[in-house]
Amino acid sequence: QVQLVESGGGLVQAGGSLRLSCAASGRTFSRYAMRWFRQAPGHEREFVALINEDGGYTRYADSVKGRFTSSRDNAKNTVYLQMNNLRPEDTAVYYCNAVQGTVNYWGQGTQVTVSS
Repeated sequence: QVQLVESGGGLVQAGGSLRLSCAASGRTFSRYAMRWFRQAPGHEREFVALINEDGGYTRYADSVKGRFTSSRDNAKNTVYLQMNNLRPEDTAVYYCNAVQGTVNYWGQGTQVTVSS
């Protein structure tokens, strides 16, 4: 079992930055690839970013490529999402997700609101 707790969301003006954190419980964090998703009101949850188990590989949605960066610290059981040059359309609840094969764990989400 892995429990995930996101933090770092908030209200920011367009062009600003936020760094989200996702802290995981348990000793097996390094065995999981980590993903970030987001869900805006009235929209389906969408993929944002992926980072592999050792942090050597990342992949991003086209909408955030060049602006968002995911990293992880396996010693701290934490994954991060650095979000720069934020836009109003980035407003959503952001969720982290731990995945290993068919096993998925989700955090409770953190709200990010970008004002124009």
